[in-house]
Amino acid sequence: MSDQAEQLRERMQRTNQPRPTKLVTVTSGKGGVGKSNFSLNFGLGLIEKGHKTILFDVDLGLANLDVLMGISPKKHLFHLLEPDTSVWDILEQGPGDLEFIAGGSGFTQIMQLEDSKLDRLFNQLQPLHGYADTIIFDTGAGLSKESIRFMLSSDEVILVTTPEPPAITDAYAVIKMLHSRNPDIKIRLVINRVTSEREGKMTSDKLAMVAKRFLNMDIHSLGYVSDDPYVSKAVKQQRPFLLTYPESQASRSIRRLVGQYLQSSTEAEAHPSGLKGFIAKLKHFIR
Repeated sequence: MSDQAEQLRERMQRTNQPRPTKLVTVTSGKGGVGKSNFSLNFGLGLIEKGHKTILFDVDLGLANLDVLMGISPKKHLFHLLEPDTSVWDILEQGPGDLEFIAGGSGFTQIMQLEDSKLDRLFNQLQPLHGYADTIIFDTGAGLSKESIRFMLSSDEVILVTTPEPPAITDAYAVIKMLHSRNPDIKIRLVINRVTSEREGKMTSDKLAMVAKRFLNMDIHSLGYVSDDPYVSKAVKQQRPFLLTYPESQASRSIRRLVGQYLQSSTEAEAHPSGLKGFIAKLKHFIR
């Protein structure tokens, strides 16, 4: 047992009352819109506000959160099937007190496990309930079966797009598909790499209008993230821009988004289903 795992166990033992853990899936209609970078920095922004956050990389095609953080995970989700391996053993320490779980290259096989092994794996995740305020699942772009399952099982979905027409079209395709499977699903929009507030508002208003007109669905905008050269500089350094360039335009955008997110969640008095509810839904979709 590593020192880190022991410290995590002790921290969990000091938790008196389990807090409801919110499960959030971050996705996008197409690749290259900055979804994973958003997930990373949004998670760090939540931590700045005192919300303990775990980031879970379930991007099967282009898992790159570890690269963005400059860390090499020793274990991933599939290791939970090994004897004497617990969730505390696979939980990695990232920058800025952000904790991280790698899906790993074996994640596709996990979705094909026999029932007994699947139950064991999911049961091993149960201790995270109440340990974190928020668990963020960073999925692959597009509409893979695995991504859809995570979106439909989560408390809410954050959909990241950019103002470019192909990205907007693909984002609407995600909205349309999710609505067809669950008309009550909660989706929040984030417009990334905008050149102005006006561009961000126009893009979100356009998507919201189309969703309302053709699906009779209300889509709420969480806000926008400014196009900022410091973002690419931070990526090259394998560091989150929120920590490396805290006064950059993109960092200020993330903090506004976090503030809006926490305020709207409080106003809505959301009651997350928690990890148990998430796992039950995910099992249902897998089987």
